[in-house]
Amino acid sequence: MPDGSSPWQNPVAGFGVTFKAMFKKRLTEQYPEQEKTTAPRFHGRHQLNRHPDGLEKCIGCELCAWACPADAIYVEGADNTEEERYSPGERYGRVYQINYARCILCGLCIEACPTRALTMTNEFELADSSRESLIYTKEQLLAGLDEGMVESPHSIFPGTDEQDYYRGLVTEAAPGTVRQVAVSKGESATEPAEEGVEA
Repeated sequence: MPDGSSPWQNPVAGFGVTFKAMFKKRLTEQYPEQEKTTAPRFHGRHQLNRHPDGLEKCIGCELCAWACPADAIYVEGADNTEEERYSPGERYGRVYQINYARCILCGLCIEACPTRALTMTNEFELADSSRESLIYTKEQLLAGLDEGMVESPHSIFPGTDEQDYYRGLVTEAAPGTVRQVAVSKGESATEPAEEGVEA
């Protein structure tokens, strides 16, 4: 041999890795019977966040869709009106979809979001039996309502503007806030409005 080693040393050295592994303790995880705890900053399913009064943080800017290397995000923005307001600013995300058949969970969309509307949860069980069910809509991604919130659309907190929301000055919905009629979703003014925050 050119390096001075005998022809049988290389195979033996290679099998040495195998022999070492044979005597190590095996790690077998009993999933899904025993759920695995993920790291605190694990990149899992996305979530569209709300302001403390229930208005949506997404402004429909589409920066997340532009940043996605897998082209997995589809966003359509629309204008807010005083009669139907979904976010504190001028625009909101009317349509928001993430295709988890394409998403690589890289987190670039999170970095691109200017309002922290999009974050990632620790949920990782995303497998399904059809492609259609892997396309998550805005309704599936939107965070639930906490105490003090009113379902959007509704008016902004009286006496505040968009900047006050981002400064953290709005901590809950104003007393007497009620949900507006979502005309863009096909609701009519004759339908009963959902309950709001008691005055």
